[in-house]
Amino acid sequence: MSLAITLHLLAATIWVGGMFFAWMILRPVAVELLEPPQRLALWYRAFQRFFPWVWGAVVVLLATGLWMLFGVFGGMGGAGWHVHLMLVSGLAMMAIFLHIWFAPYPRLGKAVSAEEWPEGGRQLGQIRRLIGINLILGLATVAIASSGRFL
Repeated sequence: MSLAITLHLLAATIWVGGMFFAWMILRPVAVELLEPPQRLALWYRAFQRFFPWVWGAVVVLLATGLWMLFGVFGGMGGAGWHVHLMLVSGLAMMAIFLHIWFAPYPRLGKAVSAEEWPEGGRQLGQIRRLIGINLILGLATVAIASSGRFL
């Protein structure tokens, strides 16, 4: 079980930490230093490198979460409210990521390739908002997961 917990925590740290870095650090610096065409290209390339890690995190989180749910708690009936909340928020985050992956992210790539900067800006704005929502959900999930059983 220590392997499942360790992998679960590492996957969550990679995903939520990456979103925190993107939102709180990279975004303000990119706005300050880069013109829109360079900023859009930077974000698209950053997502190309980050999103495969998110896919890996999603797979690991689902696999280890279900492993612990059924291996430790014997299913949903044996799990505390914090585990139920963690599962729901995690699934919501995954759904938001899937939407980003299949909708605005490819459109951002097409806009950057075609140098359609206003369209790229619209797609990046949508991705930014969704990542902001996921960041809030991710931080709340970490707080619930780490303190829930003590409340």
